[in-house]
Amino acid sequence: MTSPRITLAAWDMHAKKKFGQNFLNDPSVPELIAERAGIAPEDLVVEIGPGLGALTVPLAKRAARVCAIEKDSQILPVLRSELLASGTENVEILNEDILNVSLTEIAEAHGGPIIVAGNLPYNISSQILVQMIRERRWVKKALFMFQKELAERITAPEGTRNFGRMAAMLGYCARIRTLVRVDASKFFPRPKVDSEVIEVTFLEDPPHVAKDEALLFAVIKAAFGKRRKNLRNALSNSELPLSPVQAEEVLGAAGIAVNRRAESLTVAEFVELANALAGFLAASPEASGD
Repeated sequence: MTSPRITLAAWDMHAKKKFGQNFLNDPSVPELIAERAGIAPEDLVVEIGPGLGALTVPLAKRAARVCAIEKDSQILPVLRSELLASGTENVEILNEDILNVSLTEIAEAHGGPIIVAGNLPYNISSQILVQMIRERRWVKKALFMFQKELAERITAPEGTRNFGRMAAMLGYCARIRTLVRVDASKFFPRPKVDSEVIEVTFLEDPPHVAKDEALLFAVIKAAFGKRRKNLRNALSNSELPLSPVQAEEVLGAAGIAVNRRAESLTVAEFVELANALAGFLAASPEASGD
């Protein structure tokens, strides 16, 4: 693995903040991530933002194939050069924005669930996770590197201050664990904070099943959208078709006090709330927030 500082200088390039580019400069880190990922020889790995290929190469050594999705077209010649120099031949590169790519189509073409990996830019991390959750039927597991602060929010337990929208959504349908902690010094350019690699393993059968999963995620979004408000006010001041009186009625049907806040709910309670709302909407199709 060539130093990213030297590689970028040789190509007269620099890391781009708009793409959140911080490149791993210690080969032991991507090797450790790939080793702990549990990749089988028949797996297809979809890597988001391969950059200079630091993680791409060790992933490709273990998988049948890697589909590397890179938005930055200017870095593609460098990536291809690095893959060629390493003798890596089982990597397909797509110059696309991951938010415009169907993981389902990739997995169907592969003939089964895929593994997704990547060092995610902070500004689109939540969007990518939501996309992953929606397409999780075709995702065996995901291995994502986040800035430490965001990683701690994603893995926050129920009932804690950091418990938020993404932790609740993932808590509904996945098991999450921290695989690797990565010091900021392992990157070039060096970021201000350390990072963590999180493994997300999706569950075939969630322990608490929502009648309408899209409605559940809408409820979670609404509840945390105004997290300083109590649930009655948060739900009635959201995109959900609920007035304060109707929100109170739905909360009562779910057995949840109206003055509680979103971070105090468990995943099971969010499911109860969404199921109560589904029943309310079915009985009152004209319900609105007016």
